[in-house]
Amino acid sequence: MGQKKTLQSIRTTEKITIDGLLDEAIWKIAPIATDFVMINPGNGTPIPNRQKTDVKIVYDNEAIYVAATLYDDEPTKILKELTLRDDFATADHFGVFFNGYNDGQHEFRFFVSAAGVQQDGLYTDALGEDFSWDAIWKSEVKITDFGWVVEMKIPYAALRFPNSAVQTWGLNFYREVRRDRYQYCWNLISNTIQNEATQAGVLEGIENIKTPTRLFFIPYSSFYLNTKKGESSVNEFKAGMDIKYGINDAFTLDAILVPDFGQTKFDNVELNLSAFEQIFAEQRPFFTEGTDLFSKGDLFYSRRIGSEPSTYPDTTSDEEVINYPNTVNLLNALKISGRTKSGLGIGVLNAITEKTNAIVRKTTINPDNSETISERDVVVEPLANYNVLVLDQRFNKNSSVSLVNTNVTRNGEYRDANVSALVWDLNTKKNTFNLDGDFKYSYVNELSDLEDRKGYVSSLSFGKTSGKRRFRIGGNYVSNEFDNNDLGVNFQTHYHSLYGNTSYRILKPNELFNEFSTYLNLYSEYDNRTGRLQAGSANLQFNITNKKNDYISFAVNTVPLKTYDFYEPRSFDERRFVEIPEQIHFSFLFSGNYNRRFALDFNPSFTFVNELERVNYVFSIGPRYRFNDKFSINANFRFVRQNKNTGWAAFDEFDNTIFARRDRKSITSTLSAKYSINNKMNFNLNVRHYWSSLNVLEYLTLLDNGTFEKNTTYSENKNQNLDTWNLDLAYSWWFAPGSQISILYRNNSYLFTRNNSQTFSENLNESLDSKNLNHVFSISIRYFIDYNSLKK
Repeated sequence: MGQKKTLQSIRTTEKITIDGLLDEAIWKIAPIATDFVMINPGNGTPIPNRQKTDVKIVYDNEAIYVAATLYDDEPTKILKELTLRDDFATADHFGVFFNGYNDGQHEFRFFVSAAGVQQDGLYTDALGEDFSWDAIWKSEVKITDFGWVVEMKIPYAALRFPNSAVQTWGLNFYREVRRDRYQYCWNLISNTIQNEATQAGVLEGIENIKTPTRLFFIPYSSFYLNTKKGESSVNEFKAGMDIKYGINDAFTLDAILVPDFGQTKFDNVELNLSAFEQIFAEQRPFFTEGTDLFSKGDLFYSRRIGSEPSTYPDTTSDEEVINYPNTVNLLNALKISGRTKSGLGIGVLNAITEKTNAIVRKTTINPDNSETISERDVVVEPLANYNVLVLDQRFNKNSSVSLVNTNVTRNGEYRDANVSALVWDLNTKKNTFNLDGDFKYSYVNELSDLEDRKGYVSSLSFGKTSGKRRFRIGGNYVSNEFDNNDLGVNFQTHYHSLYGNTSYRILKPNELFNEFSTYLNLYSEYDNRTGRLQAGSANLQFNITNKKNDYISFAVNTVPLKTYDFYEPRSFDERRFVEIPEQIHFSFLFSGNYNRRFALDFNPSFTFVNELERVNYVFSIGPRYRFNDKFSINANFRFVRQNKNTGWAAFDEFDNTIFARRDRKSITSTLSAKYSINNKMNFNLNVRHYWSSLNVLEYLTLLDNGTFEKNTTYSENKNQNLDTWNLDLAYSWWFAPGSQISILYRNNSYLFTRNNSQTFSENLNESLDSKNLNHVFSISIRYFIDYNSLKK
């Protein structure tokens, strides 16, 4: 990796104004970091003198200050598109990476574009860059006749470091010249190895800092107006507060009191024909910001907290459930996270959800044939506590061993669950080879079972992680009773798998490509109880970035042998399975260089199944146009067709498993547009229309050998037609650091029928019919209060 560069920081007693002018005296004497080198495409190539980059760092007891002078011989060509925070868009960028423990594993990254837009995120080798984390810091940029200038103030509250008199931090700087798609760094990030944080330089000189109390209050208030044609309007007012407290320089407590997630992005709901639930990305800021520790072991899926209830009411023949809640209210949540000087990371997350009832209606027929109607409340989710504990020990600047525990405890006689994991990620000193794996154990106490259920998972893999040619081999074993679904996601059990992959890449551009890589992946999976092959595939993929910076990918995936699906029959009987024919899949992706005002993404794919006339094809096209630095529009149209698809349909009156051969088509249309008034004020429009229609051609009875015979007696209508519409029009203004006003107008509809004879336009018109649209208007104000300012 070569010699690490070192930059000396010096203390300042001078007040520094963040204005991008660099006119304070301290900047004239501060040591300089220079001699940047290229990351991509010509890894290791020195930066040309016409784009020379000089950076200086000074500090006081409150913050780190960064000054960067970025030379450019053609300053009129500097790209500077305005956009939302954390969106890099089409703009030049400067960034600084801090690792307060200098352990090569975790970086706080701060970027600012030539338009003054901030981006910040956390980097770990396992997750890469996570921009869901947001800190409070200041920056200012100035475009000059010699290039552009950046000035930053990053408070210690936005960083983590040990409580030591003398600090030694990991440090790197980043610059992107967007028009050329050239990326540079100060200390070389070599593409011969995959871990970037181990390749940072060193920051020295920070001594005897006395950091202020890290205590922040973020009160909020929100107003919601919900309307629908023919129904009474519903007004709702909410108020609450987030609290962030620095227990010390390394550990932070985050808490939310009376949470409000009403303005989070809508979920991309689809018609789900699989045996498993549809999984959605987390949208709630508390569960996305700074949660890298809690991802260890892959046991935590935060959408479990506040999702639908865990039980459904038992009813008699004369009862029906008339009100079943879709979600459970979150009462409060907190998380504590940080790392000791010795490298021990500690994370605790706790959340409490409220007791939730459904309403069951009973209709009694009296002797005179009149009806008596009564209703009762049934608890479908008791008061519940969700907890995650992580202990993560880092060592050798590139390795870690973690202990993870998740626990769900429900009040009273309800299901409880506890899952623990030991996770290791070990790398050689030069980051050339890696050994990783885990052992997980689950314990579920469910009163409906005669015995508590206990299960386990174990995995192990070994790989070469450096050079042009890399490989990995591994496998895992999942027992029948393993279950982490109370606070995680795990659909399949009772199987073991073996896999291997190899890859080749160029490390420097050649006469044809800026980047080129190819991957071969082999995977096999076997049912533990029967030994049958559940999955077996070979995948070959090519990825290319051409000299015009267009991205092209081509992949072939084949399943050369028959496999057996034990989940599609929706039965726990190990004798029930479906025989899946051999198949081959082709896909192609072209993504045009987004530097152009007009760019296009094009992504067709085809799947051919070894069954008469059974074929799937997908066509996706996404044009985008940037009118100017303030206004841009992106669209996407995706069409999916599945011919003669076979899947589960129902159980008949004799509990026979009924399948259906069916045709399915889906169309997803999306549109997003943004208009940025400046780098703190934005309008954003997001529209999504989804339509999926399923037409049953014939019914089939599943036989014991996994094949089918035609069923001529089952006649229920199992056609499906799902239509969803979502529109969000939002205005956002960051009127002060950490303080925001958000105004949102949302309308949406959700329509499901067994009538699939409607056309696309008829479904769209019905979605937009005023009687089906729900309208929400909301205003939210969040204000950031620093305890130190409040004290003054």
